[in-house]
Amino acid sequence: MEFDLIDAIRTRVNIARDDVALSVGDDAALTRVAPGQQLVACVDTLVADVHFPRDTAPEDLGWKSLAVNLSDLAAMGAVPAWALLALTLPDADARFVERFAKGFAELARAHDVALIGGDTTQGPLSVTVTALGTVPTGEALTRAGARAGDAVFVTGTLGDAAGALRLLRDPGKGAAHAEILFAHLNRPRPRIAVGLALRGIANACIDVSDGLLADLGHVCVASGVGAELEGEVLPLSSALTAVFDAATCRELALAGGDDYELCFTVPADRTSDVAPALAQAGCDATRIGRVVAGSGVRVLDAHGNELATPQAGWEHFSQ
Repeated sequence: MEFDLIDAIRTRVNIARDDVALSVGDDAALTRVAPGQQLVACVDTLVADVHFPRDTAPEDLGWKSLAVNLSDLAAMGAVPAWALLALTLPDADARFVERFAKGFAELARAHDVALIGGDTTQGPLSVTVTALGTVPTGEALTRAGARAGDAVFVTGTLGDAAGALRLLRDPGKGAAHAEILFAHLNRPRPRIAVGLALRGIANACIDVSDGLLADLGHVCVASGVGAELEGEVLPLSSALTAVFDAATCRELALAGGDDYELCFTVPADRTSDVAPALAQAGCDATRIGRVVAGSGVRVLDAHGNELATPQAGWEHFSQ
């Protein structure tokens, strides 16, 4: 039965690439990395009732399990190439696997990602994906390059996915806008084209998975700097602001997590390059603050006064 499940996934996610010398079916895969390129690798695990509601549609879970990894590659300015999948299931549910593979394959095809290996096993529902890509040697975006004086930007809007999770607690609230918010939760769109456009422009970059405060905080620690954010200019969707009050929207945007947008810093003399570069990538970004000397992330109101902020964001083993 295990091999039947593997075959079901392989059939659905049958994407050929010239740089795959040996794919699914052996003890390991063989790939080729072009000269002048570095291999970029990341891995994420999604666990039922921790990272996603147990009743999430299998197609959405398949999409999201790959998307969260491609978002990490985007933050590095990498081009996705290959993925490995480890799927743990309570029982051998062939229909679940087919639907899961359909969602996974939909996103994989959009970014020409070949599934080159993996495993299935029995246990509590969880998904682990390893994604691999390439970036020209020396051109990867990292968390460690932010400098005092840099402008801080974020793509898209913040807080929508966290807003959807709030609606699960109160199903009767925000019905007219729930579909938009749940689309952000269940089908995040990794900003691959943005990451590529930011090569040579951004000093530092990170994807917003655990919440803006937490993730920008990681950049500050890695770079040895602090940051000041303008609380009044955080990008919020009309769906979010239609459902929640201003204070809740700000809380969700700062600490909600699951946004999978890119937060990046740019030297002050390069800020005018951001809009045209991202326009070509089909995305926009909002300037939300600046990098300063010191440490930590502060959020300021329109008068420059520090605002109280929520818990910084998601952290495993502290919930």
